[in-house]
Amino acid sequence: MVDNQVLWLNKKEVESLLDMRGTLAAVEEAFRQHGLKRVQMPSKLYLYFKKHNGDLRTMPAYLEEQDITGVKIVNVHPDNPKRGLPTVMALVVLNSARTGAPVAVMDGTYLTDMRTGASGGVAVKYLARRNSRTVGFVGAGNQAKTQLLAINEVIGIDEVKATSVSEKSTLAFKEEMEKRINCDISPKKSIKEVCDCDILVTTTPSREPIVMNDWIAEGTHINAIGADAPGKEELDPQILKRSRIVVDDIPQASHSGEINVPLSKGLITEKDIVCELGEVITGNKKARTGDSDITVFDSTGLAIQDIAVADLVYQLAVKEKIGIRLQQF
Repeated sequence: MVDNQVLWLNKKEVESLLDMRGTLAAVEEAFRQHGLKRVQMPSKLYLYFKKHNGDLRTMPAYLEEQDITGVKIVNVHPDNPKRGLPTVMALVVLNSARTGAPVAVMDGTYLTDMRTGASGGVAVKYLARRNSRTVGFVGAGNQAKTQLLAINEVIGIDEVKATSVSEKSTLAFKEEMEKRINCDISPKKSIKEVCDCDILVTTTPSREPIVMNDWIAEGTHINAIGADAPGKEELDPQILKRSRIVVDDIPQASHSGEINVPLSKGLITEKDIVCELGEVITGNKKARTGDSDITVFDSTGLAIQDIAVADLVYQLAVKEKIGIRLQQF
């Protein structure tokens, strides 16, 4: 490692190096380290731009066992597609834990999509019923795509159902993803129809419940992905009352995850949270106790996921001699 040089990797280069199988392995190991309490990870810090309908977040982390560290800077601006820009854009800086010097700077937009999709795949692996075969999607954007790619790596899918606010985006999701995985995708007009499934994935920016309690059957596993900031929620709180709730990180989920609004209103308490996903992976806690359990994974997105995956990208880039070396000083 040359501490006075920084490796720059653009979005196309990150995409060329990162596949879902490798991302899943890196993210699962990051969760395991989290479950073993071998990470340092302050909760996300937010800057809110109300007049622009957006926010900016900083996410630092250190994985002690692997000795890797860095920070991600990421925005969420829902109006960006009208401007020809992605809703989410990100940059990841990897640092040397030995010296603190930056060793790599890379586009984090694709990385963010992939690591979030991978977290959903890991959750399905550990929380869904073994015989799960049908997956429903509420929301059909980039995150739905990577969630499906990850889930397809961990279970055999017989059918996918999908709906979104735009029929056009649902049909585009079907067209693209049927080419990428060997599965039929059925567009649906209502969220209720999509909820008739074994695994439900919600990836919307909603600030009010859009999935109702009486639509969710016993045994369903839910990846609640969309709520990633204070005030956001996608699920009827009564679903949470019936469920075995697993979060990625209790402090972060409590102020910005699916549970944040029900907690703030006193509809649920921290006692309703079974555990963190890392504790399930390490075997320290058990989430699903039987096939009739409803399980909910509340995903807020953790900095340890970003840094673990960014390190994977960096190591592959060095091996393949991809990227541009920049002199820092």
